[in-house]
Amino acid sequence: PTMVVLHGPSTAGGAYMPGMSDYVVGIRDNGMAALGGAALVHAATGEVADDRELGGTEMHASTTGSVEYLADDDAHGIAIARDTMGRLDWNKNTTPIRRNDYEEPVYDIDEIAGVVPTDYTIPYDVREVAARIVDGSDFEEFKSRYGPGTVCMQASIMGHAVGLIGNNGPFDPEAAAKATHFFQLCDQSELPIIFLNNTTGYIVGTESEHKGMIKLGSKMIQAVSNVRVPKLSLYIGASFGAGNYGMSGIAFEPDFLFSWPNAKTGVMAGASAANTMSHVARVQAKRKGVEPDEAMIAKQERRIKDIFESQESAFFTSGRCLDNGVIDPRDSRKVLGFALETIFEAKNRTLHPNAFGVARI
Repeated sequence: PTMVVLHGPSTAGGAYMPGMSDYVVGIRDNGMAALGGAALVHAATGEVADDRELGGTEMHASTTGSVEYLADDDAHGIAIARDTMGRLDWNKNTTPIRRNDYEEPVYDIDEIAGVVPTDYTIPYDVREVAARIVDGSDFEEFKSRYGPGTVCMQASIMGHAVGLIGNNGPFDPEAAAKATHFFQLCDQSELPIIFLNNTTGYIVGTESEHKGMIKLGSKMIQAVSNVRVPKLSLYIGASFGAGNYGMSGIAFEPDFLFSWPNAKTGVMAGASAANTMSHVARVQAKRKGVEPDEAMIAKQERRIKDIFESQESAFFTSGRCLDNGVIDPRDSRKVLGFALETIFEAKNRTLHPNAFGVARI
């Protein structure tokens, strides 16, 4: 079943969203669906019409039958949607969830607000986050002495066994190898993987290149792509460059992806991009046999930094649907638990597809 809550205007192709849904809840005085709004109708046909007359929810509820339920306001519309879904008894074909006993974390989840700095450049231990999310604050760390800047853990959240990976800095070759091994083991044991993103990427430099950073980083990213178990990502700090790939960013289709308000994402950090381009400008000037124009370079640096930083905040990226929403960090355990139960239900439901598509006549 598909459902639409028509909160506001939905025109042109957008009008087919309610048209192709089984249940439509329309918000009185605000909801509107029409192939063309008043402006387009006038431009195309010369007809002078009113948006409410063309496609208001009240009209659809009484004239076209395209709205099943008319709500007084947004909150009422959501309440109707929840009530309608509840009456479908949708979980009757779902294997009952086997609920393991679990304990609440020993450490208070509210302390997360003080554990994690808002500035991603200030280091902290991601274990402090895990201890406030997992059951009983109890986790087993995998290969703790190998690639220690990356932390891999086995734990449970609200009775669901999971693997977690978090960052205490960029990925080095050893950390990438460890993470690849860990992902494969989670896949083998059908453990959902939770990615706690706070990394500036894969470490660069002569030493890491000689150790095979490209090869080992590629294997890690390949493992993220190929695991068959659910993936849940939290942007809890930085998530830059290929580090975003290795930590199951949006392009790697995690089942759920949420951001904390302090999160920053991008191809690279604004300061790094600006400094890189400044270095390139100085090298180019010297190749031409002229002195670098430091004033011009400084201006370019500020401009690049401003462009990058204006697009890396959680609210900018979330506003462009690059995650499933910004959450209060103190809700992380609750959100992850809910997401894990949702995934379990989806995987253990028997579906009965019909042959006629949307039941709308």
